[in-house]
Amino acid sequence: MQPTQPIRFRSASEIVAHIGRLRYAPRAFALFALFALFTLCGCASMGAVGASTPHAAAADGPFDMVIANGRIVDGTGNPWYYADVAIKGDRIASIAPPHSLDAARATRRIDARGLVVTPGFIDMQGQSAEAFVHGDGRAISKITQGVTSEILGEGDTPAPSNDKLLALADPGDSLMTRAMRGFGGEHGFGAWLDAMQRHGIAVNVGSYLGAATVRSYAMGAAPGAPSAAQLDAMRLVVRNAMRDGAFGVASALIYPPGSYAGTPELIEMARAMSPLHGTYITHMRSEGDSLLEATDEAMRIGRDGGVPLIIYHLKAAGPSNWPKEPALLAKIDSARAAGLDVTATMYPYPASSNGLASCVPAYVSADGKLLDNLRDPTKRARIAREMNDASLGVSADCQGIAPDKIMVVGFSRPAFKKYEGKRLSEIAQGMGTSGQDAVIDILLAGDSPGRVTFSMDEANVEMQIRKPWMMIGTDAEAWNPADSLQGLTHPRAYGSYPRILGRYVREQKLLTLEDAVRKMTSLPADRLGLRERGQLRAGFFADVVVLDPTTIIDRATYDKPHQLSVGIRDVFVNGVAVVSGGAVTGAKPGRAVRGNGWVQ
Repeated sequence: MQPTQPIRFRSASEIVAHIGRLRYAPRAFALFALFALFTLCGCASMGAVGASTPHAAAADGPFDMVIANGRIVDGTGNPWYYADVAIKGDRIASIAPPHSLDAARATRRIDARGLVVTPGFIDMQGQSAEAFVHGDGRAISKITQGVTSEILGEGDTPAPSNDKLLALADPGDSLMTRAMRGFGGEHGFGAWLDAMQRHGIAVNVGSYLGAATVRSYAMGAAPGAPSAAQLDAMRLVVRNAMRDGAFGVASALIYPPGSYAGTPELIEMARAMSPLHGTYITHMRSEGDSLLEATDEAMRIGRDGGVPLIIYHLKAAGPSNWPKEPALLAKIDSARAAGLDVTATMYPYPASSNGLASCVPAYVSADGKLLDNLRDPTKRARIAREMNDASLGVSADCQGIAPDKIMVVGFSRPAFKKYEGKRLSEIAQGMGTSGQDAVIDILLAGDSPGRVTFSMDEANVEMQIRKPWMMIGTDAEAWNPADSLQGLTHPRAYGSYPRILGRYVREQKLLTLEDAVRKMTSLPADRLGLRERGQLRAGFFADVVVLDPTTIIDRATYDKPHQLSVGIRDVFVNGVAVVSGGAVTGAKPGRAVRGNGWVQ
């Protein structure tokens, strides 16, 4: 028999995690021994054990990197302090008092005098699934604003796949469809996460499981409630994805086929993931006229499903709904006070962005017959009326939004390139038709552009950003500025985090620097259950940002979005520089990150 090797721990959190894996009597004994240890040594907190204290003992190295003389904003919300940060391999080796590492051996040193050192930012709502499977994995628009981890999954995911999902895949996206064929089977979700890491990515990536994917896996694009057998299949898909590392289930309830899901179906998905510590995150069924009712539905799903709730990109859309913002925030505050675990994300802009096709009522896409229905003259006339008139009782995403408030971007057909960045009112005039018919004609021509919609109130944006439970997400894919010929995009893809730190922290002083960083780092890490990320702490992964608080700001605009932000000087992902001295290095050290239900 081989001798038993001793188990070594870097921190108290690792001790507790190990105890959690023990069974029954050994676990009880270990917990008692741990309690006795803390009692006898007089430790004030778990942080007093091991190397994960904020100021670990200085060492003589060797280190791969020492970041000296910076102001540490550690991600917890605590006040900043001066310290030196040492990195060895993929971990933070030490956070030590100023100058205590001056004599330490280090391969590289960075003088951060006058700068701020923070944890890497966690994008709670990324859209870079394609870029991370077969595109440019450098994520330039993200890393240059300090993002070191991106979380995918809003509404749908390319995994797990089966024949029903492959039949719904965009036939023009052959690379993605080809990749999806490798994401089938019981562990298809995990295969997707592994594929993104193998592809090479500059940032860490993880994902929720798309609720529309779950539904389509069992039902295709059919509307209506699932049968008992289909619901069982959905539960199994959820459980398998959670064991593969999904953070939970994500819905987008304005886009078909996800919009066909009823509340009971979503509750069952939540119940399936609850034992595996998932969260329900949702693009709610309405952000406009039925905003408060949609919030009630989301809260019911979280409560009855037994899981925490996160609301994607919280907003009150449309001028007639702007006065609902105080009631919306009060509803969330009240729910939290009553014990419901609900939080939200946002991006710091008064304009949203999604596909132009969302202007069409969701029922039109049932069974994959969007274009067939639009070609039928009688149906088309009715659809055009419904797109514009909420009193007809059919929900469509552009109702109540004037055509001059909708900018259309990302045309693929040469015939429409002249309309790139134009307002829908201008496009309709150029085509000699109404705004609704212009949308239908564009879709029938085989184009599927996006839209930037100026539907929010800046005062509401400022009201939301102060909330302690608010996190930040870009709701954008990663871009390379050299790809700007592909068309325009929302400036949030390039500027969300610098905009908060420059506009709302430095200029308007709506937030402290420490609280803003908390909303970008430890708060999302805690929500996701990301272990050893989201804080500057010895023993944690070395996802680190060095920024200039006096110059950081976004440069991207709606008319010229492909402009990098300024003020981010250095970015490290797992200890490797992806931005150095303001320049992109091209390194791709990102890894797949997984949720608490992951079974290795």
